[in-house]
Amino acid sequence: MKPPMLSASDALQRLLENAKSVQEHELVKTQDALGRVLARDLISQVDVPPLDNTAMDGYAIRCADLVQTDSLLKVDQRIPAGSMGLPLKTGTAARIFTGAPIPLGADAVVMQEDCSSIAEGTQVQVNINPQKGQWIRRRGEDLSAGKIALSAGTFLRAPQLGVVASAGYAELLVKRQVRVAAFFTGDELSLPGEALKPGGIYNSNRDTLLACLRSLGCVATDLGIVPDRLDATRDALRQASSKHDLIITSGGVSVGEEDHIKPAVSAEGRLDLWQIAIKPGKPLAFGAVRREENGEAWFMGLPGNPVSSFVTFLLFVRPFILRLQGRHDISPHSFQVRADFDWPKPDRRNEFLRVKVNPSGGLDLFPNQSSGVLTSAAWGDGLLNCPAGQGFKQGDLVSYIPFTSLLS
Repeated sequence: MKPPMLSASDALQRLLENAKSVQEHELVKTQDALGRVLARDLISQVDVPPLDNTAMDGYAIRCADLVQTDSLLKVDQRIPAGSMGLPLKTGTAARIFTGAPIPLGADAVVMQEDCSSIAEGTQVQVNINPQKGQWIRRRGEDLSAGKIALSAGTFLRAPQLGVVASAGYAELLVKRQVRVAAFFTGDELSLPGEALKPGGIYNSNRDTLLACLRSLGCVATDLGIVPDRLDATRDALRQASSKHDLIITSGGVSVGEEDHIKPAVSAEGRLDLWQIAIKPGKPLAFGAVRREENGEAWFMGLPGNPVSSFVTFLLFVRPFILRLQGRHDISPHSFQVRADFDWPKPDRRNEFLRVKVNPSGGLDLFPNQSSGVLTSAAWGDGLLNCPAGQGFKQGDLVSYIPFTSLLS
């Protein structure tokens, strides 16, 4: 009897039990750290902001000086950003501009729209009753000197790099990039720009998977199309294992006479071939390939159908790579969203449907959910996670995973 198919969660757990973060790290310039993973907690060197400052153009005042609405105050100083004002005298206001430090004695800022400038700016009439602290950004409210600004394992996107700069760092320590080699099996495959062979197809998995790898911040090595021969497949595995943490392939993981991945990996290392209860997807090979020098490189073999390859990458390869990177944000964000279609005949497997959010906030379904129709993924903006055997009706809330959460 065939062993029962693994659930997606059980398969992912088995994968993550094997994944260990790379240990090597390097110092890079902050401007070059996009898409890298922070190796150590980043401790802020400064308070941000360094002083109490104003969030608005307006007037710094002392609330106690305003005995009533429409109070009139003398304006005796002007404080632009980048300069320090004098202590605020009783009964006066300071003309102040966004980002400028709050003068000693002031306890509120009234924005200029709520004031009337009088006598060529020498006096100001305050037209509201301000609250203490309004429009004042307090020292250290963003970052505090000596405190953690970003935790180790943070994936560095544009906002994180801004925080790094705010904390005073021109350089930072990041994990070495995970190195992944990819090759593709199938004598029927041609590369774009080449003439198609009789009965052949263009290799879409190559560009899809390499783009996925690079979007995750990996160093991706393209080893191209490998002939459907056992010796060629073994040679490709040996080449890929020498300088890479992970090898991925698409196609050739079945048991046909032209499917050489299984015997090749078994000869060069070790292999488990799993049947996973998902659609699209199902076959996933996991194992390791020995390096000639020492150690081994992990191996993951994906299905050949383009949507199956893409979806299994997102569900299994992505979190495995994130664990190798030392990231802590492994699980993708999912949301409860209204389905604007019926799904009355669910599969016995966990289905991942290609869908798109429509202008009314519901989900539309791509009409052809075949594992060979890659346009379903290009049209869609996410996956609908439909549990095994559970259909739904139009208007029901379903679990939606946006591609933006799966491709970074």
